[in-house]
Amino acid sequence: MLFTAPLLDKPAPGWKHDLPAPNESPSTEPYPLVLSNPPNHVDGVYLELARATMRVRGVGVWLTPFICLLSLGFPATVVAFAIKDNNAPPASLVLVALLGFITASWLGTYFWRMDTQAPRDEPIRFNRARRKIYVYRFHHDGLRPFSRTAWGVRVDVFDWDDLRAEACSIYGPMGSGGLIETVTLAVVKPGTHQVIDRFHFAHEIQQGEMYWAMAQLFMQQGPQALPTFTRPPRDWNNEDVRFNLARRLAPKVQWPVEIDLESRTAP
Repeated sequence: MLFTAPLLDKPAPGWKHDLPAPNESPSTEPYPLVLSNPPNHVDGVYLELARATMRVRGVGVWLTPFICLLSLGFPATVVAFAIKDNNAPPASLVLVALLGFITASWLGTYFWRMDTQAPRDEPIRFNRARRKIYVYRFHHDGLRPFSRTAWGVRVDVFDWDDLRAEACSIYGPMGSGGLIETVTLAVVKPGTHQVIDRFHFAHEIQQGEMYWAMAQLFMQQGPQALPTFTRPPRDWNNEDVRFNLARRLAPKVQWPVEIDLESRTAP
């Protein structure tokens, strides 16, 4: 069942419709040929699905050198002006150069860190025995691109019953404009529709609905309810990344030892 009015407070940006709750019947049937990746792992205890907040990687690392050169161009202009006129440059020129240098440095650092510091995969584990999910989650802060504490991987643990899935679509800055579709997962305060956290789940609504349906089927019925995938799981940590500098520099997935053991086992 798809809901025509938002159930959550507040709905996700670009809300389109809500997907069935965790213990309701799935709204669609997973079709392996449509899904971009098979599960990373599935057994009687847990299901692990691949996840990526960025759809395209490898552009930022090549943009960064040009942005750095651009940032140096602003103070170089001020110096050249001062040498040419043998006098102090106008305050307005210094201010513009300073703002340009800061903006270019901010953009270059942000693009570089987003491309190279995000892990190769951001998997999510659904533990049927514990009725919990474990999210390997890359946190970043665009307002603090130079911060060490605001950037990095943390594992978040949530109760399965507190999850809600939402389909969203927004128009992004893609030249003349482009529609970006996603499925996000929200965590609600138990017994309410109040959202306490929200994170990306899948790109494209159709794929997101199918992956959500897989999670529902696994948590409700077990691994035997999942479709059969002909392709083997992708080894994100050891894939061939020679031709993608961003993925080559990206850190491998490494779960904290205690969380790794808990997320893969029954109580």
